Amino acid sequence: MLPHAIYLIYSIVIFPIIYIFPAYAANAAPVLFGGGKPLDLGKKFLGKRIFGNHKTIRGTASSIAAGLIVGVIEYPFMHYMLAIAVLLTIGANIGDLFGSFIKRRMSVKSGASIPILDQYGFLAFALLLAFPLGHMPDAYGFVFLILLTGSMHVLTNMGAHRLRLKDVPW
Repeated sequence: MLPHAIYLIYSIVIFPIIYIFPAYAANAAPVLFGGGKPLDLGKKFLGKRIFGNHKTIRGTASSIAAGLIVGVIEYPFMHYMLAIAVLLTIGANIGDLFGSFIKRRMSVKSGASIPILDQYGFLAFALLLAFPLGHMPDAYGFVFLILLTGSMHVLTNMGAHRLRLKDVPW
C-alpha cells in the first residue's frame, strides 16, 4: 500500500512542482532582479502605455535567465524538461506581459491588481505553450498547481512587500 501512496504524492504534488518550477522562477525573478528601463520604452498603443513602468528590460531578461537556469538544472534528471522549460519560461513571460497589456487597455493603474489575471495569467500561458511537448501533470496535478499558485502568489507577494522588494502586497 505504501508504494501507491508514494506514487500519488509524486504524481499529484512533487512532479507538478518540478514541472512548473521554470515558470515559477521566471515569474519571481523580476521582483529580485528587475528595474531599469521599461520594456515598452514608454511607447503607447492607442493612446495608452503598452505595458507600463513595472515591466522592464532587466526584469524580462532575468525572468528568461531564471527559467532557463532551472531547466538546465532539471535536465540531467529529466532530459525532456529542458525544452519544456524553454516553453514554460516564454509562456510565463507572455502571460505576464499579456496581463499588463490588458490592464493598460482597461486603464488599470500600473502596479494595481486584477484578481485571477495577475495570479494565473503566467501559469495559463506557460502551460499552453508547453502543452504540445507533453509530459504534463495529470488532472489532479493541475488542480494542485492551481491551488498552489493561488496561495503562493499571495504569500510570496506579501513577503516581497514586507522585505520592501515590492511597493504593494499583491
